[in-house]
Amino acid sequence: MSPKALVLLATGAEEMEVVITVDVLRRGGISVIMGGLSGKDAVKCSRDVVIVPDISLSEVKQEFDVIVLPGGLEGANALAASPLVGQLLRQQEDSKRVIAAICAAPIALKSHRIGLKKKITSHPSKAQELKSDYDYSEDRVVIDGQLITSRGPGTAFEFALAIVDKLMGSDKVKEISVPMILKE
Repeated sequence: MSPKALVLLATGAEEMEVVITVDVLRRGGISVIMGGLSGKDAVKCSRDVVIVPDISLSEVKQEFDVIVLPGGLEGANALAASPLVGQLLRQQEDSKRVIAAICAAPIALKSHRIGLKKKITSHPSKAQELKSDYDYSEDRVVIDGQLITSRGPGTAFEFALAIVDKLMGSDKVKEISVPMILKE
C-alpha cells in the first residue's frame, strides 16, 4: 500500500508549492489528497491560479503519512488561524508522522505549537517571527526528525523530493529525478 499525503489548500496558497509538491509526490508513488480549508470549492491561489481540492478538510477522517502545508502568506495565515489545522497537526505530531511546511507555512507550525525548538527554515520574510521558538536555519530544505521545512517556490522540487525520500527512499528519488531533468 502506498504512503498517503494530505496537502492543505487555502485561499492565497503559493500555487507552485502546491502543484510541484503534489506532482512530485504522485510521481514518487505517494497517494495525494488535496484538502480544501474552506470546503471543496475551487481555491484562488496567490498568483490567481485556481485549484480544486479533492475533499473538504472538514471531511478528512483518515490518517496520512505526511501532511503538507504550502506557503503563500494569505494561505499560511489561514492555516495558522484554523483550529481544524491545529488539531490535524497535533494528531500528526503525536503519532510521530511526517509534517512538511514550505515558505510562509511554518508560521502555522508556530501558531499551533508544532515542533517547537526543532531545526526549521522558512521564507526569509518569516525568519524573525520563528527564531525565538525554533532552531532557525537558512538551508534550502531542513529535516529534523519527522519535520521537513523549506524556503519557498524556488525550493519546491527539493522540498517535494525530501518528502519522497523520507517516505519512499533515495532509490525512488533517483528514479523520478532523472526523467524530470532534476538530477543526472
